[in-house]
Amino acid sequence: MPDFSAFPEVFVSNVEIAGAVSRQVKRGTLRKLASRLYTRNLTERPEQLVRRNLWALVAAYLPGALIADRTALENRPTDDGSVFLIADHKRDIVLPGIVLRPRKGQLPLDSDLPFIGSLRLASPARAFLENMRRSRDRGRVPRTLPQRAIEERLDEILRLSGEAALQRLRDQGREIAAQLNMPEEFQRLNALVGALLGSRRAPLASPVAEARAAGLPYDPQRLDLFQRLHAELAGTAPVTRLAKSTDGTALPFFEAYFSNFIEGTQFAVEEAVEIVFQGYLPRTRPADAHDVLGTWKATSDAREMSRLPRSVAELNGLLRGRHALIMEGRQDKGPGLFKNEANRAGSTFFVAPELVEGTLAKGFEIYRSLAAPLQRAMFMMFLVSEVHPFADGNGRVARLMMNAELVATGENRIIVPTVYRNNYLMALKALSQNGIAGALMRMLDFAQRYTASIDFAELDRARFLLDRTHAFADPNEAEAAGIRLVLPTPEALADSQ
Repeated sequence: MPDFSAFPEVFVSNVEIAGAVSRQVKRGTLRKLASRLYTRNLTERPEQLVRRNLWALVAAYLPGALIADRTALENRPTDDGSVFLIADHKRDIVLPGIVLRPRKGQLPLDSDLPFIGSLRLASPARAFLENMRRSRDRGRVPRTLPQRAIEERLDEILRLSGEAALQRLRDQGREIAAQLNMPEEFQRLNALVGALLGSRRAPLASPVAEARAAGLPYDPQRLDLFQRLHAELAGTAPVTRLAKSTDGTALPFFEAYFSNFIEGTQFAVEEAVEIVFQGYLPRTRPADAHDVLGTWKATSDAREMSRLPRSVAELNGLLRGRHALIMEGRQDKGPGLFKNEANRAGSTFFVAPELVEGTLAKGFEIYRSLAAPLQRAMFMMFLVSEVHPFADGNGRVARLMMNAELVATGENRIIVPTVYRNNYLMALKALSQNGIAGALMRMLDFAQRYTASIDFAELDRARFLLDRTHAFADPNEAEAAGIRLVLPTPEALADSQ
């Protein structure tokens, strides 16, 4: 008898072991899932088992098959569980949650890729060609992708790998089309590639492709994040916190101070006071001092902080102007110029240089639909932070744009104290990488509530309150010690003394 404990978790039976399998099913040590399909797992849902072992099962049922059509581009089953293949098999194979849908066709070419077991995977060029075929609607998910989805995948290649990669795909498609006798399919592919590269015109179905062809391409993944944030903001009751008339120079000063501290430009408060109010520039760190001074010039300028964008052109102008002011001491960073090289922070890659203006434009369309100043401020901050349009200084510009939305409408600014830095960065990351908007909204809401609770009438008094509420604490040390940013209640101030 075969040792079934050595078999895969899910396996396909054959004539040699069929009798032994049948006996084990009767004894309850094996379970039947579908025709010829068995498992040693007696508890887990059949659909989960099949999904987890999908490609090994495809190879067992259809050895030598070619993964083709939309499956070769999507690399997963469709929503109805269809997996499309080219194989010498006439009928569909129905498994729990999955339907293998083979068709006749040209078996693997040398350019097709080896896959699990004896399976082959259609090369990208072949997959795009095959998806250019018109697929008949038979009441189920079609075998080929719609044109819109194809355009979006071609644009993704262009966005991530550049023009050379898309041209190479087209050249490979031309060769494969000759081998498979697919001249019409190649003509359709060639037309789409040419439209995206701007060398010819063709009817387009995807907004991202249309924008590319119009010369204002954007990042669709970022647009999805902007729409997620907008939905969360629009579904939340607006909050209004009016600014105090007593706030003088102290609030703009600490806004600039903490904004630079977040980015690693660290000075003692006394040093920053000398830089801002006494014109002192330390010989060993003149560029850092200019960062603080430039940020303060913007945060303290009532006229500058009252300007809001009414168009995409004004948005770009405000971004460039404020960046130039903040980064005037760092000419190597291109003050006021959008980036010409890609940038990143850790594992996050920001919007590619050629997509900056288009992505800002798409974000601005969404921003305009928000009415509440705090909601617009939150959205604007994330828009600039996520696009990262400059080589450096993006965080400072993003927070400046956020607070301009508030100052211009008479509402209280938001400062992000040093101790709150990790909360701020983690909330940004939650939305940027995982699409979770709530953390950013809650974090900024508390930061504004905290800022509104501090008396900024005098610099020394404000500094005292900031210190007593842990604003200056190192975020990592504070977290280890269980220290948090707190509101300046009498009890909190008494506990801190």
